[in-house]
Amino acid sequence: MLGARAALHDGSSAADAVACALCLLLWLGFLAVAHRRMTALTTARPHAIGPRTTAAAALCTAALAVCAAAMIF
Repeated sequence: MLGARAALHDGSSAADAVACALCLLLWLGFLAVAHRRMTALTTARPHAIGPRTTAAAALCTAALAVCAAAMIF
């Protein structure tokens, strides 16, 4: 949140706004994947996490870190 504020505070450009929007979308995607997994864990015998879900969570996390670093610098 502080990175978004710093990026958009003074002299923000369109690229800064796009980076903030991308970070927000990635965060929402990560939350959706996590919610789906938590819902799956509520059953008596939850199934193993699939490779697509694992890859999606890892990609969202890595991309979010890259976007956050780009916003700060």
